[in-house]
Amino acid sequence: MPLPPPSPLVRLFNVAGIPHAFTLAALNGVHCFGLALPITVMPLEALDLLGDAQRVSLLFLAVGLVGLAGAFTVPMLVELLGRRRATMAGTLCIVGAAPLLAGGTADLFAAGAALYTYGYFCVDVAVSVAIMDRVPRQAFTRFEPLRMACIGAGFTAGPWLGVTLAETGGLGLPVAAMAACALGVCAYGLARGFVADRPGLGVARANPLRYVPRFSRQPRLRLGWFMSAARSAWWNVFFVYGPIYCVENGFSDRTAGLVVSLGTVAVMFSPLWGRLFAPVGLRGLLATGFVATGLVTMLLPLAGAAPVVVIVLLLVATVTASWIDAGGNALFLRAVHAHERAEMASVHATFRDAGRLAPLGTFTLVLLVFPLEAVFVVTGAATLAVAYWTRHIPRRY
Repeated sequence: MPLPPPSPLVRLFNVAGIPHAFTLAALNGVHCFGLALPITVMPLEALDLLGDAQRVSLLFLAVGLVGLAGAFTVPMLVELLGRRRATMAGTLCIVGAAPLLAGGTADLFAAGAALYTYGYFCVDVAVSVAIMDRVPRQAFTRFEPLRMACIGAGFTAGPWLGVTLAETGGLGLPVAAMAACALGVCAYGLARGFVADRPGLGVARANPLRYVPRFSRQPRLRLGWFMSAARSAWWNVFFVYGPIYCVENGFSDRTAGLVVSLGTVAVMFSPLWGRLFAPVGLRGLLATGFVATGLVTMLLPLAGAAPVVVIVLLLVATVTASWIDAGGNALFLRAVHAHERAEMASVHATFRDAGRLAPLGTFTLVLLVFPLEAVFVVTGAATLAVAYWTRHIPRRY
C-alpha cells in the first residue's frame, strides 16, 4: 500500500521522512524559551548589582568557567544515574537557580547563574542525544533549519517577556516561568520516551576527558565545534552587551528586552535561509553569514553619535547572523559516530561555554581601557576572520 503524500507543512519545512521532526524541534524550542526568559534580565540585574559593564563581564566569565568545568561531569552523571535521572537532576538545578537569581545580592546571583548554566547544559545534552537517536544522519541538514526556527521562536518571545514580567512583579516572575518551562520539558520528554536509559559504559569510560583527544583527532568534529563556538560567541556578545548598550544610552529595560527579542526574529526564518542558500550548500551559507555579520558588526561604532542607528545596525547584524544559525550544528551531527553520540555531544556542547568565555574574558580586559563600542569592533573582526575556515567544509554539504 503506498504511503500517503506528506502534508503541506512537512513539504514547506522539507522534513519528509524525519520521524517526530516537529515534536523534537518544538521540544527544543520550549527548552530554549525557558533559557531565554531571564537572558536579558540577568545582565541588567548584574549591572544593577555590580555597577559597570567590566564587572559584569568578570562575573559572567567566572560563571562560565564554573559551567565549563561542570560540563565535563555530565556524562559521568548520566552513567551514575541514567539519562532519565540525569535529566531530572539538571531540571532540579534550573528550578533551584530561580530563587538564587532573585535573591538580590551579587553572591546569590552568581550561585544562581552557575546552577542555571549547569542545569541547562544537562538538559541540552539530553535533548540533543534524543534528536540524534531519532533523526537519520543524512537528514540532519534538512532538520536543522526547522530546529533553529523553533529555537528562534523561543529566543524571540523569551527576552521581551522576561523583562516585561520582571517590570511587573520583579525578577522572581521570569525565573519562576523559567523553572516551569524546565519542568514541562523534562516531564514531556520522559513521558514520551524521548529521554531513555541505555546500557552503561562504566563511569571511567564515560569521563568525557577520555573523549577530548578522540574528538580533537577528527577534523570535521573540530571544525563543527569551532563554527558553533564562533556562532555562539557572536550571540553571547549580543545578549550581554546589546542590553547594556541600550541602558547606558538612555533606553529602558523593556526596550532593551525588545531589542533582544527583535534580534532573534530572523532565526525563525532559518528554513527559508536554508532553501535560499541551497544552491551554494552549507559551505556557502556559513561563509556568507560570517562575512556579512562581521562587516555589519564592525560598522556599529561609526554610528556611535546616534544610538538609534547603532541599534538598527545591530538588528541588521542579527539577520545576517541568522544565516549562520540556519546551518545549526549540521557539521557535528553529520560527522559524529552513532556509538559515541552522548559522549561526543557532551564534548561538542562545550562550544556554548567557549562561546561565552572567549568574549567575556577578552572584554573584561578590553573594557578596562576602551569604551563599550570597542566590543563591537573586536567582535566584528573576529567574526569576519572565521569565514576563512569555511573553506574546509566539504562542498557536498
